[in-house]
Amino acid sequence: MSRENLLFGIIGILLGFIVGFMFASSMSQKTQQAQVASAGQSLPADHPPVGAQNPTGNPEEVRAQVTESLEKARNEPKNFEAQVKAAELYYQIGRYDQAIEFLLKANQLNPTDYRTVVVLGMVNLDAGRFDTAEKWYRAAMKIKDDDIMVAAGLAEATLQKGDAKGAEEAIAKVEKIDPNNQDLPRFREKLTSLKSK
Repeated sequence: MSRENLLFGIIGILLGFIVGFMFASSMSQKTQQAQVASAGQSLPADHPPVGAQNPTGNPEEVRAQVTESLEKARNEPKNFEAQVKAAELYYQIGRYDQAIEFLLKANQLNPTDYRTVVVLGMVNLDAGRFDTAEKWYRAAMKIKDDDIMVAAGLAEATLQKGDAKGAEEAIAKVEKIDPNNQDLPRFREKLTSLKSK
């Protein structure tokens, strides 16, 4: 398959996701409008219209924007924002290898960017790379040790890789940050199962 065909295929997939998202968003807004109307509530005079359509809903415009974002990232390897944007586009369609490639470039350009470090943990976890995910989540915890999403991601990564001791420590961290966290029962159950093996 040629590089152009691959690029068009990726753009087509991205376009499908974007159009689907816009459709779901539009339906959600219409439902919201109906709920407001049926409840007899009135919006303030200066409130923006509920359900306003996205002006970039044209599929050709969306395709052009996706192509431009990916090309910009490839052509400007020192542009941090372009690398992050390309990674987001690939992550949205489940292309984890490509997302990680752009995130690593972004991390090289700005190693102290907390969000990039966290997303590297998240994408590696979703890709099933639990050791690598744990590494990035631990790096994020060194920057900010009270982020519940990071603590939960770390717990999930250590549970998935079968590290009972590491998982126990990560679960304790989740509990310390948010004692009522909805993931705690599932984490404890997985930990019990892991310890019984």
